Amino acid sequence: LIGVYKVSLQSRANMDVVKAVRDYISKTIQDVSGMKVLLLDEETTSIVSMVYSQTEILQKEVFLVERVDVTNREPMTHLRCMAFLRPTNATIDAVLAELRRPKYSQYDLVFTNVLSPSQLDKLAQADEQEVVRHVHEMYADYYAIDAHLFSLNQVGCCDSQGQWNKAVFKRTVKGVISVLLSLKKRPVIRFAKGSDMCRRLGEEISYQIQQEAELFDFRQSHDVQPLMLILDRRDDPVTPMLNQWTYQAMVHELMSIVKNRVSLAGVPKAPKELPEVVLSSENDEFYKGNMYRNFGEIGQSIQTLVQQFQSKTKSHENIESIEDMKAFVENYPQFRSMSGTVSKHVTLVGELSRLVEAHSLLSVSEVEQELACQSSQSESASKVRSLLTDPEVTPANKLRLVLLYALRYEKNGKTIDEFMEMLHRAELPAELREVMPALQRYASSGVPERQSDLFGVKGASGLFKHVTSGLKGVDNIYTQHSPLLSNVLEQLAKGKLKEGDYPFCRGQLKDKPQDVFIFMVGGTTYEEAKAVAGFNEANPHMRVVLGGTTVHNFESFCDEIRLSAGGVSTSQDLNCHETRQ
Repeated sequence: LIGVYKVSLQSRANMDVVKAVRDYISKTIQDVSGMKVLLLDEETTSIVSMVYSQTEILQKEVFLVERVDVTNREPMTHLRCMAFLRPTNATIDAVLAELRRPKYSQYDLVFTNVLSPSQLDKLAQADEQEVVRHVHEMYADYYAIDAHLFSLNQVGCCDSQGQWNKAVFKRTVKGVISVLLSLKKRPVIRFAKGSDMCRRLGEEISYQIQQEAELFDFRQSHDVQPLMLILDRRDDPVTPMLNQWTYQAMVHELMSIVKNRVSLAGVPKAPKELPEVVLSSENDEFYKGNMYRNFGEIGQSIQTLVQQFQSKTKSHENIESIEDMKAFVENYPQFRSMSGTVSKHVTLVGELSRLVEAHSLLSVSEVEQELACQSSQSESASKVRSLLTDPEVTPANKLRLVLLYALRYEKNGKTIDEFMEMLHRAELPAELREVMPALQRYASSGVPERQSDLFGVKGASGLFKHVTSGLKGVDNIYTQHSPLLSNVLEQLAKGKLKEGDYPFCRGQLKDKPQDVFIFMVGGTTYEEAKAVAGFNEANPHMRVVLGGTTVHNFESFCDEIRLSAGGVSTSQDLNCHETRQ
């Protein structure tokens, strides 16, 4: 007979999603004493690798890491197995096959979310040889990117009717519930009034909290309940369209960060021993200290890092005594780690610099920022027209300029048609040209009051007015834009977030919350993650965690737009990596 243990850690992760996932995995591994096999599925492989390095895992008496969906694994009946898995139908089927022909002496099955009674019954029936010691539920069913940022890695939230994609909705509910349980929070829930998708998600999360009342029965750390605020990407489609100039966001925009990894395939002069690099603020002090700095500052930081490395290298050039040799051996792990850090970031920054120069990104970004933050229709049209004929500007950047212009000046159909014809002459694939009408539907779908006017009472300015208010004192023309989320956070900190705009669907707040979850339906961005990090630093009495169905760059956002109109992924057409050639 198999019983399931619902595990909620006693120690609080203090609104730190990376620590929450690390604590769960650490407890999971430590519960199985001695040398063991760690059995994962496709998703938990990524969930684990984003918070633990392979070296750290192996230091916890893990002899081997295996995948449950690989059937030709060698039996090792002298070892015990700790399985950390998502309770999907495919994974459960793989576990059933495993239990019928066990490869290890004993199994501890740990699932990242709630098991259904039927799944548990299937596991019990398959365990004829009684090799299962325990079945646990530990709530780590999301991708922890940074302490204050998580993703569910889901693109294509809404259908052509502006309603939830059923599969993505189910995954989103499970992921958000898992985040709340892992941080031991039972929040009040608010949502963006105009979004039916936000309302539905809020109501479903509220229902699940009620249904799982026993799981959510823990003491709150503050007198004021935590807040979950559910926002809709369609309220701010501008932010994911812009080129970025801070390190983390820039790497994602130009090279793509996928589950904390960056592929170096196609990068000129990349070291052969580096097919990909890991970007993690947990294990990389240079990255942690520079991820939100702008591109100019990064150049100076890289120069300092290289000089420090050269200094350490020179100090080890003359090994003449046993003492010198001993000092070198003692410092070698740190030396080698620093060598890897230098190589990684020099390669990344070098590639970013090459792309900026090769594709006129400074000129492109300047026009983007003018479209997002200033108002001169004829001047903007002239600059866009000029860049559309520039052979150094990539098709993806030409497309984003036209999309931004169309959002800003949606009534100027004649100029928009001219630009679309220019894209056609530039041999932009027809599938990509379809992003334009798809964007117009995307930005208005599911929001009834926008059906006749895309961005509110004053057209596009109804959206853009939120970002122009933050321009005072801005002296960098490439970073003028401020996401709509910054305005929401500011109002929240002042206690002025209007209930009419963000109604409650679970509970009420009597005072300003101290713990806040922001969840962006349709995907968040690293620019918004930077805004949250800055907010947390400026407001030590509050702690905000940001999550989204995914973390977008322009390429993935085009996917989101196309899928919402019933289309297919554009990533192959955009092929951002081709810009490296």
